[in-house]
Amino acid sequence: MHAFSLLAATAILATAAAPTNIRDSLGVFGDWGAFRDSQVPRCYAIAAAQPSQSRRDHQPFATVGTWPDRQVRGQVHFNLSRNLSSNPRLRLAIGGQRFDLTGGGNDAWATGPQDDAAIVAAFRAGSRMSISATDNRGNRFTDRYSLQGAATAMDAASVGCARQR
Repeated sequence: MHAFSLLAATAILATAAAPTNIRDSLGVFGDWGAFRDSQVPRCYAIAAAQPSQSRRDHQPFATVGTWPDRQVRGQVHFNLSRNLSSNPRLRLAIGGQRFDLTGGGNDAWATGPQDDAAIVAAFRAGSRMSISATDNRGNRFTDRYSLQGAATAMDAASVGCARQR
């Protein structure tokens, strides 16, 4: 993992962690990490966006989560660098594939389970991804990510939750 990405992912987890929540690291794989939160229970792969000179209101990151008790696996979520407009035109690009996303605030998700599965498959085959949207000031912005290690981190998260049963 690049030094910036590792520090950013650690900072994201530290700020997101409530004092009573315990997160177990399942490993760092390229630019992605995998974690298990036994309290929920849930497991997820996570990566920080690549550094940017553009204005950021939030630290952007991408996750792929599994909640075994809810029968949810491979749910994609993006924390975006800016707050979205009421008509954000969210678009995820991975290689030659494009996916429309839904969202609000500074969050974005796949439009449903079928899109989650297609996006996860694209993560496995791709090397980079970008999310473009319109912010609440009417400006287009793009958050970019490396997908190096994403497949292994997603697999580690799935295995990590399978062990909780």
